[in-house]
Amino acid sequence: MEQFRYDDAIVRKFLAATLLWAVVGMLVGVIIALQLVHPVFNFGLEWTSFGRLRPLHTNAVIFAFAGNGIFAAIYYSSQRLLKTRMFHDTLSAIHFWGWQLIIVSAAVTLPLGITSSKEYAELEWPIDVAITLIWVVFAINFFGTIAKRRERHLYVAVWFYIATILAIAVLHIGNSLALPVGAFKSYSAYAGVQDAFMQWWYGHNAVAFFLTTPFLGLMYYFLPKAAGRPVFSYRLSIVHFWSIVFIYIWAGPHHLHYSPVPEWAASLGMLLSLMLWMPSWGGMLNGLLTLRGAWDRVAKDPILKFYVVGITFYGMSTFEGPLLSIKTVNALSHFTDWTIAHVHAGALGWNGMMIFGMAYWLAPRLYQTEGMAKKKWVELHFWLATVGILLYVVAIYGAGLTQGLMWRAFNDKGGLEYQDFLETVTKLIPMYWVRVVGGTLYITGAVLCGVNVYLTWKRRPATYADPVYEAPPLEAGYVEPASKPSVLAGHAVTQTGQNLERFTHLGWHRRWEGQTFKFSAYVLVAVLLASAFEMVPLFVRKATDTPTIAAIQPYTALELMGRDLYQAEGCVNCHSQMVRPLRSDIIRFGEYSKPGEYVYERPFLWGSRRIGPDLWRVGTRPWTASWHVTHLNDPGATSEGRSIMPSYSHMLENSADFGSIGAHMNGLQTLGVPYTDAEIEGAAADARAQAKQLNDAIDLEAGGKWGDISDKQMVAVVAYLLRLGTDMKGAE
Repeated sequence: MEQFRYDDAIVRKFLAATLLWAVVGMLVGVIIALQLVHPVFNFGLEWTSFGRLRPLHTNAVIFAFAGNGIFAAIYYSSQRLLKTRMFHDTLSAIHFWGWQLIIVSAAVTLPLGITSSKEYAELEWPIDVAITLIWVVFAINFFGTIAKRRERHLYVAVWFYIATILAIAVLHIGNSLALPVGAFKSYSAYAGVQDAFMQWWYGHNAVAFFLTTPFLGLMYYFLPKAAGRPVFSYRLSIVHFWSIVFIYIWAGPHHLHYSPVPEWAASLGMLLSLMLWMPSWGGMLNGLLTLRGAWDRVAKDPILKFYVVGITFYGMSTFEGPLLSIKTVNALSHFTDWTIAHVHAGALGWNGMMIFGMAYWLAPRLYQTEGMAKKKWVELHFWLATVGILLYVVAIYGAGLTQGLMWRAFNDKGGLEYQDFLETVTKLIPMYWVRVVGGTLYITGAVLCGVNVYLTWKRRPATYADPVYEAPPLEAGYVEPASKPSVLAGHAVTQTGQNLERFTHLGWHRRWEGQTFKFSAYVLVAVLLASAFEMVPLFVRKATDTPTIAAIQPYTALELMGRDLYQAEGCVNCHSQMVRPLRSDIIRFGEYSKPGEYVYERPFLWGSRRIGPDLWRVGTRPWTASWHVTHLNDPGATSEGRSIMPSYSHMLENSADFGSIGAHMNGLQTLGVPYTDAEIEGAAADARAQAKQLNDAIDLEAGGKWGDISDKQMVAVVAYLLRLGTDMKGAE
């Protein structure tokens, strides 16, 4: 027998970080929810606008709150399932502090406007490199732990942890490929249609392999522990796992219906999304049926209540996701708050409730106390969270349906019923207030949990007990017992029938579980093959699926500066730049978008939400340069005070960086944008000349109201907006 101790200190650190970042991330969420009610909640600062804080909120909730929760679950359960201490304490410490440093870096850079604009992957290249390095440290520590395990067969939770580590590595590296052009600026290696495709291959699977598979591992370990019951079905676990791993990776293109992405790609994404119904609900049923014989305890144990609600929301979210992938449903839901409600049902209901349930189960064991310090608070937290979720999602489901129906409503004369886009915005304000109330209840529960865990920590013993465990080492040369002889042997049946009968005994899977390298290789092959089958045709057929449009030309130096600033301000979080081939879209925004229009768009800026109108054809509208300046300075001045858009008056004060634009154009040239060496050499001078010309036009129209803004950020952004859509107008 060998003796060993578990490292619970690292779990304590990750649990504390989980609860800290939960409050931070949710607080930012409440702030941006208030900003959609009234722009006063932007506090008049350039760093606190919705566009800058929204990616901070998503990154904080996903990678800080949920991420630290995942690591707490993995570090605690893996040691016990594998009967060994983590591979190396130093690697555990590097992982913890490195991850927190990444989170702090995100919290600093995103409000400063340092962003790639790629949803759930907004962090710029230096942080992307740091994420890669820390993930490698985590992977070495995890697989090193498996290598020295004292339990031969890998429990189902470990399967999901393996899939998480391998798939996230592939997704992060694949989507983050970019060319740096400055310390905190890069351009995507992909452009337009290809960039959109890669982003949603990553974005949807970030949900799959960061917010689903590790939480399923958490479910398979902590739910049976809390319930005192074994997992309902080992066979169902196998079907659930391999179906999720292989099918989920294909589903991303369903985010791109009615877009310039080829029809076959979006349809394939829809088909695979619909197939996800079966394994997802299989996993949900496996979790809920684990509670068979223990449902009487659910009524009394708030921890089990958290798990039941969490798993139920998993089932609801994985039903709704495929539903939203259906083209006819997506035509109504896309760009609306319906998608936001769907995401939050999963994040708050599934991820949040599972983490809080785990936290309450772990805290007394980690701090070696007799239960939680405030046991009644656990029940109170459950009801605050549940009511908060319901208020939030019901209100936003209503807002999403209202948006979608108003956008596509026509009057008796065949025109749009609501021609003024602001009508569809102001209509939602009461529902947004309900969302604020729901979010406030939910964060109140999170604060309550944090305080409760802190008080439990205060009751810890002066010195933690560090028990010694014993287990035999793995037997060298172990051979998995042969499968039982088929009951069909000797009967007049085909060999195929016998083979199928032996297959159902699952001895083959037991052998895989004892061979970590083979098991992990199969997982990686499944992820890579599914990704390759999905992506290779799109890139191979690039020439035919993205035909050249002669009228489309690269941005000028000043327009490129404006685009970079548009990206930095997070305008893509409220405005789309992709007109769908739907009658309502075309009437409201202009000609639908073509694949060839986006060949120089790095990154693509199609957006996933329309809080404001689409801007892809805004340059063809009758709005002048002076109007744009007035609008950006004070949006209410052009809308009778109805706009919820924040002021960008700081761009009238902030100087434009003419000196860096040449390096940006040089980087884009490297990536294939046809800038000439002469254009790059004279970029600063050309930008200043165009800015002076535009400033003169603004000055003439506004009667000198704005003064000389030729060297300010405002003139660059206006130049960019005036350019949008004009190339295609010229092509007509």
